[in-house]
Amino acid sequence: MNQSKRIKTALISVFYKENLAPIIKQLHADGVTLLSTGGTRKFIEDLNIPCQAVEDLTSYPSILGGRVKTLHPKVFGGILTRRANESDQKEIAEFEIPEIDLVIVDLYPFEETVKSGASAEDIIEKIDIGGISLIRAAAKNFNDVLIVSSKNQYADLLKVIQEGKGSTSIENRRRFAAQAFQISSHYDTAIFNYFNKIEEIDALKISEDNANSLRYGENPHQKGTFFGNMDELFDKLHGKELSYNNLLDVDAAVNLIGEFTENDPTFAILKHNNACGIATRATVLEAYEAALAGDPVSAFGGVLITNQTIDDATAEAINPLFCEVVIAPSYSETALTTLQSKKNRIILVQKQIEMPTMQYRSILNGALVQDKDLVTDKKSNFKTVTRIAPTAQELDDLEFASKLVKQTKSNAIILAKNGQLLAGGTGQTSRVDALNQAIKKAKEFNFDLNGAVMASDAFFPFPDCVEIAKNAGITAVIQPGGSIKDELSIDYCNNNDLAMVFTGTRHFKH
Repeated sequence: MNQSKRIKTALISVFYKENLAPIIKQLHADGVTLLSTGGTRKFIEDLNIPCQAVEDLTSYPSILGGRVKTLHPKVFGGILTRRANESDQKEIAEFEIPEIDLVIVDLYPFEETVKSGASAEDIIEKIDIGGISLIRAAAKNFNDVLIVSSKNQYADLLKVIQEGKGSTSIENRRRFAAQAFQISSHYDTAIFNYFNKIEEIDALKISEDNANSLRYGENPHQKGTFFGNMDELFDKLHGKELSYNNLLDVDAAVNLIGEFTENDPTFAILKHNNACGIATRATVLEAYEAALAGDPVSAFGGVLITNQTIDDATAEAINPLFCEVVIAPSYSETALTTLQSKKNRIILVQKQIEMPTMQYRSILNGALVQDKDLVTDKKSNFKTVTRIAPTAQELDDLEFASKLVKQTKSNAIILAKNGQLLAGGTGQTSRVDALNQAIKKAKEFNFDLNGAVMASDAFFPFPDCVEIAKNAGITAVIQPGGSIKDELSIDYCNNNDLAMVFTGTRHFKH
């Protein structure tokens, strides 16, 4: 059986008309009868190409302010009729229903309307009824009908009909049908999620149609794809394509620097999703130099991020370091030229956009969903639980360390002093191990821990950590509190002249 189908009649009804004209002209040249509605019909006729109104086919006008235009048996019968089915053919002949071989229809811009902050009434009016029905009908009958459901497919369609000399292949019809069901399901997901913000139905619907193929996944033997629109968040100015692991580090970097949006110049260096260096200083150059001093070994191949413009001097300081990615809100012209001297170095300008507030993780045969940890510990919320209160400098350092420990893999301990990360214990099975790791690392880089502060992402069930910290020179501690044995740690601090504050908020990160 010949599965090539000649396009004899096309139904066209679209919201977006840019780049549609060449298709209309090609269809007309191929002798295709055109059916259309409203604004699309006027667009076609303005090209001096004849077009039959859908209302003339159905003998029924557009009603309810345009809500009902194409919902009619003479339209859907023409799309859904099976050309090889004798019964279908008899029925469409009896009711004088023309076969429709090509449907070009898109959907009202629902997501764009929601993002614009439009009223609920305007949003509801952008829930497409006729368009979504036409798409599903034509896609279902892909054996006989070609469905074009997005303006992004116009160039592809023009190529198909030109190369096919007015006919379509089953391969192309099936391909366009698959894309149509992706578009319709994405559209329905967006509508559901809009309503679900109010109704909170226990269902998880995720749809991302911006697929970016990566060189590989976490390891070379794994396939990797990023679904999302990076252009919304970054302007990429230079360098190679971001890898799977780059993206994980960039995500960690953005989350970390987001804790310091209200701070003086802050610079962070990350490796494997954890900060190996971060500091807040009077200038961005000083912040970078102090961050690098935190662990100049681990900084090799890291991701750099700052909350300030990278100026000429800072770029000169960064340039000798091999780093995968540099992220900043802006760069001086000379700084950009300097950083671009390494051809593979990825340079990103971070834009300020509203970030998602939910987190998703695939586990076992399902998924975990949770609110993002959006609580940032502030000095104003600290509760001093010891006889000795922290000094002003210690309070600043405790807040700094608490922001950092929140964005560090659990079990986590952070040691900080004068707005600088001295060392961190990350991802340990024991909080004692995390603290010992941090102390050992700080000593390796010759940091003086006398007068430093310690932050923990969770409470201390025993006083062992505060005792180890005291013996290392730590003078102030911040932790969530909440253990039934809190008093043991508090008593040790009181007996050994340590200040300790509770935040009341645990920050596990796994």
